[in-house]
Amino acid sequence: MNNPPKRHTLAALARLFAAGMLAMAAVPSLQAQVAGYPNKPLKVIVPFTAGGGGDILARLVMTRVGRELGQPIVFENLAGAGGNVGSVTASKAPADGYTLLYGTNGTLAINQTIYKAPGFNPLKDLEPVSQLTQLAAMVVVRPNLPVSSMADLTKLLKANPGKYTFGSAGNGTTSHLAGEIYKASAGVSAVHIPYRGGAQAMTDLIGGQVDFMIEVMPNAAPQAKAGRVKPLAVTIPKRVPAWPDVPTVAESGLKGFDVSAWDAIMVPAGTPRPIVDRLVSAIHKAQTDPELRAQLQQRGADVAPTTPEELSKYIASNITLWGNAVKRSGAAVD
Repeated sequence: MNNPPKRHTLAALARLFAAGMLAMAAVPSLQAQVAGYPNKPLKVIVPFTAGGGGDILARLVMTRVGRELGQPIVFENLAGAGGNVGSVTASKAPADGYTLLYGTNGTLAINQTIYKAPGFNPLKDLEPVSQLTQLAAMVVVRPNLPVSSMADLTKLLKANPGKYTFGSAGNGTTSHLAGEIYKASAGVSAVHIPYRGGAQAMTDLIGGQVDFMIEVMPNAAPQAKAGRVKPLAVTIPKRVPAWPDVPTVAESGLKGFDVSAWDAIMVPAGTPRPIVDRLVSAIHKAQTDPELRAQLQQRGADVAPTTPEELSKYIASNITLWGNAVKRSGAAVD
């Protein structure tokens, strides 16, 4: 004689049935969500104050992306903790493709080491979409420093360990850590002089108070063009079209040297891949616009389209690259 089913077994079966029905109902809902995307304005969280370099680049590119998507882009500036405040907020937003994060090598890579608790992991809490631009840096020296090439600078620093100085926009900034990466790559010694911003550092470089600086092109190139500082090299693998006579650091004896500032778009982890792909397509289409490219190049930036997978690998490699520089420098933020 068969035993009647136990009550707890029946309850479990009922729960499984209910869960299955919910899952089946969710499939058409997700399909509808993806098929209709986007059907309302998108928000881009910029984790910096309005009017700064990053904010300007974000608005330039993403406004054009909005036209490709057929929806307006709303920008929300959430500054604080070196970009961590806005990044954490974006990582906790609904994963529906309507909240995007503008990230940089600072927020997505440097902060992962320089802050003890940044509050988010870019490769776990966020999904990479595409890189937007790449900003080369330029090695510039004070006008009367007796060097005319990158090789000369390396030779001078090797012969005089600890005698010469390099300026930066502050501890843990791109200009600081680029200098640390150069020192490690070339096996040279130089004293770091941090400033409260790149403009102050550049002013003292022009005045001869510091000897050299590795600064992003938008800040360094105008001073080099005006003859106030001497340009020696650019830090990316290829020469910058606007400066064809300035070699790369790699060409100048440090093979494989590749340091740049960059930015990218991320979305909360769990965002459906078809939505990510729609964003990738819109970003890449916007990046082909000649007017946008010209506006970016005027600011020393160039478009840098990537797949989500390429961006993920790039972020991981940059966390290591910049993280090692942070550790060598001893810089830290609580």
